Amino acid sequence: MAVDESELVRQLYRTPPDRFVAARDAAVAEARRAGDPATARRIAGWKRPTVAAWLVNLLALDRPELVADLGPLAEALRTAQRDLKGPRLRELSAQRRELVAALVAEVRRIAAGRPDAPPAARLPLAEVEATLHAALADTAVAEQVRTGRLLRAVHHSGFGEVPRPQLRLVTGGVAEPPGGGAADVVPQRETDRGGARQARAERLAARAERAKRRRALDRELAAARAAQRQAERELDGTATAERDSVAALDRIEGELAELERRRAVAEQELSRAKLARRAAERTLTAARRRTGEVEGAIEAVDAEEADPTAGGEEAD
Repeated sequence: MAVDESELVRQLYRTPPDRFVAARDAAVAEARRAGDPATARRIAGWKRPTVAAWLVNLLALDRPELVADLGPLAEALRTAQRDLKGPRLRELSAQRRELVAALVAEVRRIAAGRPDAPPAARLPLAEVEATLHAALADTAVAEQVRTGRLLRAVHHSGFGEVPRPQLRLVTGGVAEPPGGGAADVVPQRETDRGGARQARAERLAARAERAKRRRALDRELAAARAAQRQAERELDGTATAERDSVAALDRIEGELAELERRRAVAEQELSRAKLARRAAERTLTAARRRTGEVEGAIEAVDAEEADPTAGGEEAD
């Protein structure tokens, strides 16, 4: 009978990570017994998830209707970022935070209902949250989350460029000349000139204010870029360490699988040796019994030979 891989995936990736390998190897053995070696090879290649990835998988498998919103929201955020729609991006960012918070709360609720989950204080919810944020930044990650076969937590270094702040030019009006007194005799031309000078002064003041704000923003931008470069360097270091750890884990899992195979072969050889020993013991017992019977028969013959009256009538 063919193995239902889709249902098996759901079962295995709902299994706690510390029991995943044993459950996977049992599924491999079952597929081989069912005469499906190709499926057995595919199942053997399935990797064990981390605890954080397992929690995200539980969310995707138990509440698929919740994670279905990740892809569309990620696409909307990218569109708003690409089009530099600041208000829309802020609105979607708020939705993103609310959705992630709701999903993390649901993960906590799912874990609380499972006796095989870590205690609440040890749940890696920060990694779960980082993975969900990454899913909202990358539709490929969102799709991977929806499959329920995530292997490790995913981190995203940022959500694109921060939209430029909206600058609004504020200009003041021209003050009306005070009424009465000497103002009544000021020619209209002088009044117009005074208004023009005031407007020009206000424009110069506004320009100076903008330049001052621009210099402050440039300093903030330089500091932010320096912090970003430092964060990127740290991310590269942690990503390298993560890749090394993944490679080490894969190597150990491969060695473990080979040891499990050798153990199975050794157990089979031990069983055959035990059967052979038991058969030899039965053969030895039978041979000893036959030896005893033959020795008894020989002793009887020797006894008859020593007694001339045995086995016949007495001589006259």
